[in-house]
Amino acid sequence: MDLIVQKFGGTSLSDEQSRRHVLRHIIREREAGNGLVVVVSAMGRSGEPYATDSLLNLVLRNGNALPARERDLLLSCGELISASVLCSLLNAEGIPSVALTGGQAGIMTDDRFGSARIADIKTERVHKHLSEGLVVVVTGFQGMTSEGEITTLGRGGSDTSATALGAALSAKVVDIYTDVDGILTADPRWVSNARPLPAVSYEEICNMAQNGAKVIHPRAVEIAMKAGIPVRVRSTFSDGEGTLVTNAEALRKQGIWFDKTVTGLAHVHQVTQIGVINNNGPADVQLRVFRAMASHGISVDFINVMPSGVHYTVSDHDTPNAIGLLEGLGFKPQIRRACAKVAVIGGGMNGEPGVMAVIVEALTNSGIPILQSADSNTTIWVLISEEDLAKALQALHTAFGLHLA
Repeated sequence: MDLIVQKFGGTSLSDEQSRRHVLRHIIREREAGNGLVVVVSAMGRSGEPYATDSLLNLVLRNGNALPARERDLLLSCGELISASVLCSLLNAEGIPSVALTGGQAGIMTDDRFGSARIADIKTERVHKHLSEGLVVVVTGFQGMTSEGEITTLGRGGSDTSATALGAALSAKVVDIYTDVDGILTADPRWVSNARPLPAVSYEEICNMAQNGAKVIHPRAVEIAMKAGIPVRVRSTFSDGEGTLVTNAEALRKQGIWFDKTVTGLAHVHQVTQIGVINNNGPADVQLRVFRAMASHGISVDFINVMPSGVHYTVSDHDTPNAIGLLEGLGFKPQIRRACAKVAVIGGGMNGEPGVMAVIVEALTNSGIPILQSADSNTTIWVLISEEDLAKALQALHTAFGLHLA
């Protein structure tokens, strides 16, 4: 019997009609003879009663005085509700099932409440229930310390739970069900002719996720990649195969690797570019700048270090604090607000000449200045003004032929 791990997000569980679609996917895999572990997120999105953000708002109105341990107890409730409701639906349909918390499923973590890391997965209990013919429903996003404390895994934690269980249980595949039909060449809210991708490599989807694509969390992909477990990103509301995520060699063997230079686009907006220029000031300007950012918990990105100083970006949320810190050090930072970072991603661009030329030509022809750039083996980033974002994404999408099948 093959084992499949299915993960269903909050929108897939938010109402009775959506849960019927979830039931249909579970029944299909059972009828195919597969064992099933089903990982669930909290129901709905922010503002709906049992969503994670809604639970958090219950204590934020009290001044956010809840300690981290008790905060994790509260935030674990959303997934408990989802698991119990789905278990009741399965049993009512004659499908024997059992609901387990992350800890009961053997997910052991460190004690960093709110952002715990998985230390081990003890699979004995899950294997026992699978051998009894049960569908095992597991609360995503959470685990347990060796002292029995409930922890949560941070944003994207349910994706991480799913791929970690898939790796520990040697699953055939991990299916991540969302409200979109797989991974697209770009965000359809910004690019009208974005199209679904039949397959991408682990490296490509990691880069897409790290650069703003929100279909799957990068930590979850990294776990699957290390274990060599394929992942499919699928829609709860259709029977499509979605997007297969695996290693490049496996894609080639299956005859579905197209080896395009560029696979897709991702973006992050609401960022600020900061420049600190030396101008005969202290020789350790770079060290002082980044040490100040790190010591105050400000995440920096898009870093260019030069003999004369540094350029980097921070989120708009962190901009006032970053400016205050730099001015407190005696610097006069150059600030450019309302920027966006666009990532051009493709496993076939490494060593391929002309990719940057296409990017520059597409943006130049659209009248879009490039404020900063950087590159790696599979990604080229450009920083632009946020007001040019939609135009830039559409121009690059067309320039690389991503709208073509």
